[in-house]
This record gives sequence, C-alpha cells and structure tokens, in this order.
Amino acid sequence: MEETQETKRNEHKMEQMEREDANHERSSSSSSSYHNFKIPVDSEHKATEFWLFSITPPHMRSFHLSWFSFFTCFVSTFAAPPLLPIIRDNLNLTTTDIANAGIASVSGAVFARLAMGSACDLVGPRLASASLILLTTPAVFCTAIINSPSMYLIVRFFTGFSLASFVSTQFWMSSMFSAPKVGVANGIAGGWGNLGGGATQLLMPLLYSLVRHIGSTNFTAWRITFFIPGVIQTFSAIAVLAFGQDLPDGNFSSLKKSGEKVKDGFGSVFQHGVENYRGWILGLTYGYCFGVELTIDNIIAEYFYDRFDLNLKTAGLIAASFGLANIISRPGGGWLSDKLAAKYGMRGRLWGLWVVQTIGGLLCVLLGRMNSLTLSVIVMILFSFFCQAACGLTFGVVPFISRRSLGLISGMTGGGGNVGAVVTQLLFFKSSKYSKETGITLMGVMILCCTLPIMLIYFPQWGGMFCGPSTKENATEEAYYSSEWSSKEKEKGFHLASLKFAINSKNERGKRKNSLPTFPVDGIPTPV
Repeated sequence: MEETQETKRNEHKMEQMEREDANHERSSSSSSSYHNFKIPVDSEHKATEFWLFSITPPHMRSFHLSWFSFFTCFVSTFAAPPLLPIIRDNLNLTTTDIANAGIASVSGAVFARLAMGSACDLVGPRLASASLILLTTPAVFCTAIINSPSMYLIVRFFTGFSLASFVSTQFWMSSMFSAPKVGVANGIAGGWGNLGGGATQLLMPLLYSLVRHIGSTNFTAWRITFFIPGVIQTFSAIAVLAFGQDLPDGNFSSLKKSGEKVKDGFGSVFQHGVENYRGWILGLTYGYCFGVELTIDNIIAEYFYDRFDLNLKTAGLIAASFGLANIISRPGGGWLSDKLAAKYGMRGRLWGLWVVQTIGGLLCVLLGRMNSLTLSVIVMILFSFFCQAACGLTFGVVPFISRRSLGLISGMTGGGGNVGAVVTQLLFFKSSKYSKETGITLMGVMILCCTLPIMLIYFPQWGGMFCGPSTKENATEEAYYSSEWSSKEKEKGFHLASLKFAINSKNERGKRKNSLPTFPVDGIPTPV
C-alpha cells in the first residue's frame, strides 16, 4: 500500500513538472528562462547540438567563456618555464629550486580543485570560477617583483591555484550539454583551455623579445612580460561574471530563491561524492594523463634546451607543439567518447579511454629512449595526441558518475591530475637521481600501470569493460541516480531532477538489443 501511494506521489510530481515546463515554454514573458533557446534542447534544457562557432546564450556563450578563462589561467601558471634560462640566472635558481617550484605550481591546485568542485555544487560555476581567477591574479603580477628562489616558489604555488578553474569548466559544460554531446563539449572546453600551456611557450619568449627590443635589459624584460598574462586573466574573470550563466534556466542564486533548484547541503554532496569508488579510480587514471601533461609543461622546454643544445626560441617552439596539440587532441578524445557511446554505450567510453591512455604510455616510454632531435619531436607530438585525448575521454565518463555530486566528482578527478603531476615530478624530476630522459621513460611505465584500474569501473545499468549490465530489475538509470537521495528527500521531490537526468542518459546503453525496460525507483516499469 505504501509503495502504491509513493508511486502515485512520484507520478503526480512528474506530471506536475511536465505541466510547469510546458507552461514555461509557452510563456511569452521575456524574463522567462525556459523559452527562446535558439539551440535545440532536451527536457533539462541542455543543448542537444554543439554549435562551435556560435555565441548563442546561454549554452554556447558559457562554452566560450569557460574555455577562455581556463586558457588564461593556464597561460599564467606556465608563463615561467619558457623563460627559465633567463629567470634562473637572475634569481640564481638551482636545479632543486626549479623542480620544487614546478611541483608547487601544480600541488596547490590539488585541494583547490576539490574545493572548486564543492563550490560549483553549492554556488554554481560562474561565481566559483570568477572568484578563484580574481583571487589568484595578484600572484601573477607579483612575479614581476620577486628577488629570491623562495619568492619564486611562492608565486608559482599561488598562481597554480587558478588551474582549479578546470573543474568549473567541466561542471559548466556538463550542466549545459546533454549526454550525446557532453563528451565533445567537455573535450573542446578543456582542450582549448589546456592550449594555454602551449600558447605560453610561444607567447612569453615573443613578449620578452619585444620588451627587450624596446630597450629593456634582460633581467627587467622578463619581469615586465608577466604583467600581460595577469591583465588578460583579470579581464576573463570579469567577463565570466558579466556575461556567464550557471544553468540553461538561470543562475544558481535566482533559481534557489524561486524554488526551481534544490538548496543542497555540503555534507550530502560530499558524502555521495567520496563514497562513489568510480570517482577515485578516474582520479588515479587522470593523474597519468593530465598529470603527465602538467609535468611535460614544466620540464619540456628546459629538456630540449639542455639535451640538444638549442636556443631559447627553438626550445620554446618545440615545447609549444606539445601543448598546442590540445586544439584537436583533447576535443578529439571527447568526440571519440561520444561516438563510442553512441554505438557501444558506456562500455565503449571505458574501452576507448583504456586503449588511448595505454598507447600514450607506450609512446612516453619511447620518447625517453630517443637520442635524435627529429625523432624526439615526432614521438613527443604523437605522445601529446594520445595523452591529451585520454583527458577528453576521461571527462566523457565523469558526468555520469554522479548527478548530485557532479562538481565534487569533477574536483576529485581534476585534483587527481594534479596529484599525479606532483608525485611524478617528486619521483623522477626533483633530484639528479634520474636524467630527464630516464625520468620520462619511467613516467611512461607509471602511465601503463595506473591505467589498468579502469577495468574495475562498473555501472549496474550499463556494465563495464568486461561485463555487461546487471540483469536485476532495479539495475536502471533511475535507480542508480535516485539512490543518492533519501526517502524523505524523495517525498519532497528533490530527486526529480535526477530522474530527468536518468531518462536523458539512456543513450549510454548504446545500441544493444533486448535492453531491459526502465524501472523508476518506485518499482513501476516505464516503456523505453
């Protein structure tokens, strides 16, 4: 009897939501956020198409704001490595000083990314992202006045906090784009943001040369150069605040005031995030695709400069090619994830991630064994494609781990990337125990080993790499996402947004035949 009453209550709430949505869509009020989407949307008002060269609000405008703001953070964080040959002479930096600063630049973002994930869940990606970017810009400007190795480490540490804007970027895209397009949206936004790591390898030496040409001395020119990324980063944050929007229907604050969005608590968000083992596995594996990318950004220019006796511009150009590959490699990974999901479902996404990241590990091993400049450049470029594509494939899976704790899961995964970078640099590049080429080879071995746990990820409703979906009646999308809500919360209808997401995520079944019918948590089957 109780189950029947709960069923009727859920059905009534779903019907009420549908009527409200229909009324909103028919509304002619210009203040309504539920109508006049120029881009096709689903029942959650997430875009079902991806118009790359459009700035249509709110979906595509949010996309461009997110990737560009993240891009500026990457430029600022890695502005120092391409100028290291000059900076180290000016500040008398030792190899240990340089290694410690490189580690500091990515270690601070470990906890910042976890905090950013929770902030996105609670206040939205727009406010969380802009606040972080504005808080870290002073560190960029202060780089111009440092005069000791310790100050160099400090400014790199605090500038690196800005990399946590990656989490808000991925959260934002997962909130704006539907399941069939979330992989490519996350891939392009993250990839074009990471492009800053390559762009800064070109930008900083050019700006430095320009300032020197105007008449500045070597040790003054590099300091003046740092004002430019600081200014760009500041303006990107202002743009996010002025023109961004958290969700298709509005900002978090206004939606919570109107009752259209549940006011969730940190405790519940945190609990459901950390209890989901899939998030921890992706955090580990992401540490050896994105973490490796961060490590390469820190060492590659100096590596080519010293190993092959190149000049600063040439070493910077070669190093830039690694980061610049993000313009197509990470988006390509997201696109591949969506394509594999369209045919093979979630199992295709997982297989694609494992294969691509494993190939990247093999290429990393090979890179460390190259003695020829030409071969090293070729292998490095191939390695960059697979390493960065694996990042895109990772965030083709992340949005489906948890609906309620999406931000925290994104933060856990992103933070894992920074942990991987810290551990790798501590193990292989901090001291003179290993040469850089040996360190690169050992890093490749770590990639191969740390990619294996992907095989352990399993979704009852979709399966895993080696096992198909469960045959139990409650192994459905609705049951999986509704399990994050208590019975009391369900009575209040807090889980209804998760049910909508569950319905829209059924594409993750792929094209398999004889799929089970879908059963809501109240036990009543719904035809698919």
